[in-house]
Amino acid sequence: MKWLLLVSIKIYWKVFTEEKRRNCLFKETCSHYVYRHTSEGGFFKGAIALCQRIKKCKKGYKLYSSLQGFEMELADGSVIKEDEIATRILEPIYRQVQVHSGLGSLRKE
Repeated sequence: MKWLLLVSIKIYWKVFTEEKRRNCLFKETCSHYVYRHTSEGGFFKGAIALCQRIKKCKKGYKLYSSLQGFEMELADGSVIKEDEIATRILEPIYRQVQVHSGLGSLRKE
């Protein structure tokens, strides 16, 4: 069973290139997360990881700033820290903060 899930994920990666896949909210994409858990823990751990990610990785999240940095409240109510949030979501915010703080206009002399 383990190999079936791993092969299915590899086929998914071949058929759906990164450009064709839905953008993941997490830094470690959902398919890589499930693949890792399946490889390390077997079919049942992989299946649990798949169910968890399906539940968490969907629209309806809220991104906010806290004392610890950025955090994201997911649609299921769970919260992830900045180091788990996908770079594609954070980069525009980092650029915006940089511009508004004046850091974007600094020149080396």
